[in-house]
Amino acid sequence: MKKKHIDAFENNSIKVPFVVPNIEPSDCIAIETALKSNLLTDGPSLRKFEKAFSKFTGSKYAIGVSNATSALHLSLKSIGIGTGDEVIIPNITFVATANAVLYTGATPVLADVNRDDLNISPESIKENITKKTKAILPVHFAGKSCNMSQIKKLAYTNNLQIIEDCAHALGTKFNKTHVGNFGKTGCFSFYPTKNLTTFEGGMVITNSKETALQIQNLRNHGITKSLKERFSKGYPWDFDMSELGYNYRLDEIRSALGLNQLKRLQQMNKSRQNACAYYNSHLKDIPGIELYIDSKLKNNSCHLYVVKILKNFGMNRNTLFKHLLKKGIRTSVHYKPLNKFSFYKNKLKIHSTLSNSEKLYSQILSLPLFPQITKRELDLVIQTIKNI
Repeated sequence: MKKKHIDAFENNSIKVPFVVPNIEPSDCIAIETALKSNLLTDGPSLRKFEKAFSKFTGSKYAIGVSNATSALHLSLKSIGIGTGDEVIIPNITFVATANAVLYTGATPVLADVNRDDLNISPESIKENITKKTKAILPVHFAGKSCNMSQIKKLAYTNNLQIIEDCAHALGTKFNKTHVGNFGKTGCFSFYPTKNLTTFEGGMVITNSKETALQIQNLRNHGITKSLKERFSKGYPWDFDMSELGYNYRLDEIRSALGLNQLKRLQQMNKSRQNACAYYNSHLKDIPGIELYIDSKLKNNSCHLYVVKILKNFGMNRNTLFKHLLKKGIRTSVHYKPLNKFSFYKNKLKIHSTLSNSEKLYSQILSLPLFPQITKRELDLVIQTIKNI
């Protein structure tokens, strides 16, 4: 009998957690091995992880950082985003996307999302471009790529840079190219809920040597030499600082874990795809349930499984959330639109309607999804919804 998955918040009434990190015995061995090293940061595990990540995504360079927020922040800094500039982002995304823009002194401008996949709408991007716009920051929501052909065309026509938020999308491709390779940089998250976890952590990919070197320096206080370089030749204290940087490093322990997880990422993503396909086959004919993930799952990392609850379902989204929780099933919503946060009231700009994101926010619900979710757990979720 398969081991029961334990709720992260130790609620014994929970039968199906929303997410369970995929930590295997080999991960523990990798962490223990890294802990025995005399160099616990800026060392060989980081270099190996970066090299393997670059190969996996098909990019020329990969730079490990402390989290995806720092990845976005450094990426925006590397293209010169600053005070007075505007960066277009989707209204439905995690707050980190907007915060990274604000860290630079620039202003986030909210674009609406598509009704069919919750990705940023190219039409809305076009409506939000002004003389102050310097970059577009698309988010590949739930693991499905944005329409990068249209977004690249808009960027080229208006002389704008692209920074891709790939936090949900490790393993996602658009026209056979891994996401993150369409703009100046791609930014990935290794948060515990993500497809690959290092507990906390992130990665920047780029095909620009100049950008890679700048981000490498910026993540380490602006220092131009690695620890190995400092202690291999000359005086270790005699290094330069090229610009004001940050402590955004990814240590050896998390790098070792990430490298080990990357070895089985395709297997984990395949398990996610299988679970999504199973959900699809059993939920597609339920009146009032609209699916967001289509049958073309091969190039989708399947980070989230989102459904839309329509009026004819019999209860609204919030009531369904409470019902499922009462039955021991955790769900969530991704995400509360940015324009609904009090902090952003006078810090964001909106140049067009946000009607899709406003309406969708009251309808969308994310169901439990993780690589090791069992058929029994999937069936419980499905049957509970069918019994309503």
